[in-house]
Amino acid sequence: MTPTERKKRSEKIISAKGIGINPNLPFTEPASQVKLRSLDDICKRAVAALLSTQVGFGRSEQNDEDVNYFVGLMDYFGVKNCLNAKERRLIDGSYVQQDIIDVVWEYESYWALVWALGLVDDITDAENICDCPLAVRLVSQSSGLEEFRNKCNLRSTDEIMDMLDLYYRYHWAVVQHEKIDRKCPIGGLNSDAVFERRRGLEWLVCDTEDWNDISLDT
Repeated sequence: MTPTERKKRSEKIISAKGIGINPNLPFTEPASQVKLRSLDDICKRAVAALLSTQVGFGRSEQNDEDVNYFVGLMDYFGVKNCLNAKERRLIDGSYVQQDIIDVVWEYESYWALVWALGLVDDITDAENICDCPLAVRLVSQSSGLEEFRNKCNLRSTDEIMDMLDLYYRYHWAVVQHEKIDRKCPIGGLNSDAVFERRRGLEWLVCDTEDWNDISLDT
């Protein structure tokens, strides 16, 4: 789709869900101008994020045994060098409480990645958090990174840009409702899920390595 067609599609979905629309939001980039990350890089980031969420739970429960177990799995899957700054702090012990909260919420950024990898059918519905047991099984039922990668079928840049455009507009509605105008309707959107999934989708098409450094302006 062209950026104009994509915008119209997104606004049709948003309108049907009773969510506020800003017709003046910019278009997203044409797919032809976007460089999608490689399958290998996306797989590594997905596995690293999922295992990091489990380390986050271990830290929140002060369970060193769980922390050590999942850090060991990072070594096993070969993704320990793919961690972002917050994830690394959870491992080396220099974290603050907010780091735990932020990394646990990476479940949703991860969910956007596994959708892009073809392991989840649809993430258009952002009213609920991801299916956490399934999210874990997608990695735990793989014998290693290679088997996980072999299960994946990376979606096209067009598909990913379509979903990113939708989440960009979801995110505008959430920010408008929460920070500017409470009368702006957001339907049943879960604001945290919207924010984190948009982060994951943006990471797929940008060259910023740490997705916490990506600007998520609306």
